[in-house]
Amino acid sequence: MPLSLFFDSQNLTELPESPENVPDIVAFSAYNNALTHVPEWVWSMTSLQRLNLSVNRLTTLSEKIGQLVNLRMLDIGHNRILKLPEALGDLPNLTDFLYLSDNGYDHLPAAITRLTRLRYLNVTDNQLADLPENLGAMQGLIELRAYRNPLKKLPDSIGALANLRELHLDDTPLTYLPETIGELQALRMLSLRGCHLKILPDSIGKCTRLRHLDLRANPLTMLPDALLNLPELEKLDLRWAHDLILPAWLDELEARGCLVFV
Repeated sequence: MPLSLFFDSQNLTELPESPENVPDIVAFSAYNNALTHVPEWVWSMTSLQRLNLSVNRLTTLSEKIGQLVNLRMLDIGHNRILKLPEALGDLPNLTDFLYLSDNGYDHLPAAITRLTRLRYLNVTDNQLADLPENLGAMQGLIELRAYRNPLKKLPDSIGALANLRELHLDDTPLTYLPETIGELQALRMLSLRGCHLKILPDSIGKCTRLRHLDLRANPLTMLPDALLNLPELEKLDLRWAHDLILPAWLDELEARGCLVFV
């Protein structure tokens, strides 16, 4: 019978000795403790599908995590891990959720792009200046959150994320978006609040399924007319874009039922 093991919120500084039936455990959580390391027996849970080690004091993550080949969900957010293991790319069944928020690392291993079936990736609140060049290989991604990072650019390959529905890049110093952003045909939500954007590429008009576009608090001076080509746009947020010259066609958007906030 599949087993679950939970040690959440117990003020633990270390985990107990190896339990019985380690190979049969499918869910393990030690959320919200004071753990500084992970014992070796954790990497022997070969049936494990869900692993939550978030909100601890971990500074490293073993390359042995690659042994957990049945893992579908991994949460190591809110720790102190400054370097992620390449072995993250060796988890072929990691499909549901990868949460890497709030650790402080400044680099994502290139191997992470081998997670071609992963649907949700969260790398928020770290020190990333860029994302992997081969990001577009992660064809399964539906939602990508990378806000509150010092991102300076996005890889051109981002346009290959054919299934991406939500892209959250708020509070990053991005000054431009690549033209390939227009290739995101499934995109519904694009959140760019608090970036450093002065212009948007005309290609954004090709994101014809886009519904919400958040451009609050950007130093935009103009908007591309191509925004009129977004037939499903329901909300366009332009608040606190103090340098923006509002185009006359905003009235047309509103007449179509789009909420425009200025």
